[in-house]
Amino acid sequence: MTQTKGAILLAMKGEMGDSWHAFLNSASKDRPVVRAPVEHGDPSIDYAVAWAPEPGLLASLPNLKAIFSVGAGVDHLFRDPDLPNVPIVRVVAEDLTNRMSEYVVWRVLDHHRQGDRYRRQQTQRLWGEDLDQPVAADVTVGILGLGALGQDAARKLRALGFQVAGWSRSPKTMEGVQSFAGENGLDDFLKISDMIVCLLPLTDETRHILSLPLFEKLKKGGPFGAPVLINAGRGGQQVEEDIVTALDRRLLSAASLDVFNGEPLSPDSPLWLDERIFITPHAAATSVASAIVPGMLEQMDRHDAGEPLKNLVDRSRNY
Repeated sequence: MTQTKGAILLAMKGEMGDSWHAFLNSASKDRPVVRAPVEHGDPSIDYAVAWAPEPGLLASLPNLKAIFSVGAGVDHLFRDPDLPNVPIVRVVAEDLTNRMSEYVVWRVLDHHRQGDRYRRQQTQRLWGEDLDQPVAADVTVGILGLGALGQDAARKLRALGFQVAGWSRSPKTMEGVQSFAGENGLDDFLKISDMIVCLLPLTDETRHILSLPLFEKLKKGGPFGAPVLINAGRGGQQVEEDIVTALDRRLLSAASLDVFNGEPLSPDSPLWLDERIFITPHAAATSVASAIVPGMLEQMDRHDAGEPLKNLVDRSRNY
C-alpha cells in the first residue's frame, strides 16, 4: 500500500483561490490538499501554497517544510510578523514571465506610438494629422529591476529596436543593455531613460521609491517631452499623489499603473479620471494554476527526496 505524502495547504482567498484549489486537487494525486482556514497546529501539512495567508497560521504548523508563493512577489508573506523560518519559494515560470513581458511591451509601444492621443481623437471623431512618432532606436527604456522578469522584458524590447537600460541593487550584465547598479548608479540611470518601467520587488529599500525625489532626477525633455512611468511592480513602491504632481510639473509626461497602494483602487481616487494615467487592475501578469502548479509539485517531490529547492527567497533581502 502506497504511503500518502504530507498534505498541501492552500491559503488563498476568492475566485482565484477556487481555481487553484480545483487544479491542485486534480494534479497533486498522492498529496492531500486542504484549504484555509484550517485548525492551527495541523500536523498533517508539509507544504503551503499561499497568497497573503492569515497571520500566525503558517507558524502554527509544526511539520511545515516550505512555503510556495503564488506570485513572483513575496512581500505579502512578510506582512506576517510570525512567518516561520522555513524555505520560501517564489514563482519563476515561463508563463508568468511571458505575461509580464507582454504587458511591458504593450504599454511601452502604446506610449511610444501615442495611443492615448489617437483614442482621444477617436472619441472626438477627429481625423487628425499624423502625430510625430520617434523611432524606437531613439528611445531608451529604463527598467528598474533586472531579475527574471526585467531581463526577459529587456530582451523583447531590444528585439523591437529600443535602447534599453537596467538598474538593479547589485551589478548585472546583459548583452545590449546598459546596466547600472546600487545607489550610486541610480541617478545616471534616470538621466538617460525616456521611459521608466518598474519591476522591482517591494522591500524596505524600494517602498515609495517612485516619488518626487526620484522624479525630480529624471531626464529632462526627450522624445515625449518628459519621461513616461510604467509600474507593474508593487503599489507600495509609488506615492500616488507625487505621480500626479510630477505630471502637473511635467517631470512625467504620462503613466501606466497596474498596481496601487490600496487595491482595489477606490472609486473616489482622482487617478481614474486623469487622462494622463492608464490604469489596469493588477492584471499585468496573473498566476495561472495550470502553468505553475506542476513545477511546485515537482519541487515538493524533489525536496522530499533530499534535493535542494530552487528559486528560494533570500530572507535577508525579503525577495
